[in-house]
Amino acid sequence: MTTDFARLAHPPEPALVALAEHHRTALKAACAEDSAIWPIYSVSFDPDHFDAQFDRILADPNHIAFAIKDDDAVCGMTAYLNLKPAFETVEIGNTYLRPAVRGTGLNRRIKDAMIGHAFACGIRRIEFRIDDRNARSKAAVRKLSAMQDGLIRAERVTWTGHVRDTALFSILAGEWA
Repeated sequence: MTTDFARLAHPPEPALVALAEHHRTALKAACAEDSAIWPIYSVSFDPDHFDAQFDRILADPNHIAFAIKDDDAVCGMTAYLNLKPAFETVEIGNTYLRPAVRGTGLNRRIKDAMIGHAFACGIRRIEFRIDDRNARSKAAVRKLSAMQDGLIRAERVTWTGHVRDTALFSILAGEWA
């Protein structure tokens, strides 16, 4: 099977739509609902940093971003990132959900759709890179049957200046079936 990276941009789930400029205001409001979460993200989408990060995502050709909708209202975002065609690998990340929809099953439904879609497009390996301090996100990817491959020590400096250890998880195509 050949890998069709271009097809990744087609939303695999009705709750996902290609992120676009017209989502800016609603997503900014959703991201502002949980200011306490941003210090464990590598970049911040809080009101002071949102516009610069949103612009960066829209301009990055190695970032296929989606707005997440719940009852037709934007409630978050997620993305395929770090596309590596030569390795048939992609990362799923940059995920945020407003607090009201956390724990409803929406994140699981979206991640299942994104994972299945990526494998259907010929991806061989999906990665999740998570700040080691982010227990909630690590628990969520474990529920997806992702395996922790290791800890990348001092992998990046976050927007707060914190030197982050990154927990690396993956799911292989043969494991997903």
